[in-house]
Amino acid sequence: MKIIKPSFTILNEIAPNDMLKNIEIYGRICYKSEGSITDTSADRFIRRIIASGHESVIEHEKLTVKIICDRGVTHELVRHRIASYSQESTRYCNYSKDKFGNELTFIMPSFWEENTAEYKKWVQTMQIIENTYNEMTSLGVTPEQARTILPNSLKTEIIVTMNLREWRHFFKLRTSPKAHPQMREIAIPMLKEFQERLPTIFSDIEIN
Repeated sequence: MKIIKPSFTILNEIAPNDMLKNIEIYGRICYKSEGSITDTSADRFIRRIIASGHESVIEHEKLTVKIICDRGVTHELVRHRIASYSQESTRYCNYSKDKFGNELTFIMPSFWEENTAEYKKWVQTMQIIENTYNEMTSLGVTPEQARTILPNSLKTEIIVTMNLREWRHFFKLRTSPKAHPQMREIAIPMLKEFQERLPTIFSDIEIN
């Protein structure tokens, strides 16, 4: 059994200047103000249209992220409709095989310290699930049948593509104190990286 923490990787090669220049070109069509484009006008123009609520313009650009988290988090993640998803399938992946190290991988819960009784009970339960899963597959049970015992804590990998407007919507919802703690655990550091790499688009989103 393996226990890991959630993580993410931005898969695009982000070229902020090119992305912002493209958005400015698309956005100025609305106002027929293409003549106002300069080498430095994109940042100011985009910040202004975002502040005014004209966010449809930034839908023309997108970002793709690989997220490693538990399956419970992905159940909330895929509720964001304007996105594309490709997720590791428990129906076809047989975790008792060598390519998976003959073991299940679980995401460490963020709300228990490792030395607490709650965490130790969780680890014990995950071990029982792994043992049972391997016993079932050794009896010839298929992965799509054996997955019925797999918990929300099971590690999964999911590729997520959203346009920039939907990413803004995602971060506003999923970094909120009202969001699930394990969703915030992945969404907050992701937003911070987005803010660092594309401040024009994301710097106005506050983290509480």
